[in-house]
Amino acid sequence: MTDEKTATFLVTSAEDGSAVLSDVTDAQVHTLSENPGLAEGDVLEATVAPDPPMNVTYSVVEVAERKQIPVEASDETPTPKSKEIAEGLDAGDLETVERAGIGEVHVLGVPEDGIEQTVEDVLADEQTVERAARIGINRVEVRSGEDFVSVRYLP
Repeated sequence: MTDEKTATFLVTSAEDGSAVLSDVTDAQVHTLSENPGLAEGDVLEATVAPDPPMNVTYSVVEVAERKQIPVEASDETPTPKSKEIAEGLDAGDLETVERAGIGEVHVLGVPEDGIEQTVEDVLADEQTVERAARIGINRVEVRSGEDFVSVRYLP
């Protein structure tokens, strides 16, 4: 019997001798006993298996796909739809809408003096990349308005 697991993983840590993978669907963490050339921030469609005899660490059995999902701040103004959504939001509120086609847009209500910090937080947050990987997105774009930030998950 094998306990192999096939999933989409985010590499949350990568050293010469090991790496840590987080399953983007169930958040289960898998520490690899060796690093097969992975870099922090890689997103993998892969199969891992526990290392005998203790089954505490894992090894990568197969990598079907490996990519990086860029998360970037954009100088472009938010879309009219994002502006419209933001009009009804208070600071701290979040509204999620599906994009036409593939992806989604998150609009966060933010105090005017918190825009820059919110953009930085979104850019640095592993959850941004995990969500992108979970919904099958290839890039994330962050735009800001006067009292809101929009996070666009794009194909």
